[in-house]
Amino acid sequence: MALRDISFFNEDIDYKIKDKQKIRQWIGATIAAEGFDRIGELNFILCSDAYLLEINKQYLDHDTYTDIVTFDSSEEDNVIAGDIFISVERTAENALKFGVSERDELHRVIIHGVLHLCGYLDKKKEAKELMTAKENEYLSKRVF
Repeated sequence: MALRDISFFNEDIDYKIKDKQKIRQWIGATIAAEGFDRIGELNFILCSDAYLLEINKQYLDHDTYTDIVTFDSSEEDNVIAGDIFISVERTAENALKFGVSERDELHRVIIHGVLHLCGYLDKKKEAKELMTAKENEYLSKRVF
């Protein structure tokens, strides 16, 4: 896996993600465990609620706040590529709501986006249960 193809950016906020290289390794291990051969360009864009709301409105026609929006740009089978927009304001608020650390909630949302790119859905009850189980599985495999 070409971990150098996993990038982190900020839009509309000043936020420093910790342990970038360890997160890249964790994402790469997750993608490999899901049976994918390689990573294309995989971008994580950390942003504000307002920025992500505009993305949600413009591209998905949803006028609601959300913690994540994932766009799949893979053009080949067995290659993961895409843009994952994450509201750090929303993940911080959700961390309080769910009684977890902001770091753990951010990591859950990161892996949630990766799992979407791996083909997992979360709209129906059974699919959401599987997605949550997969999130928990990969969160438990973090070594940082």
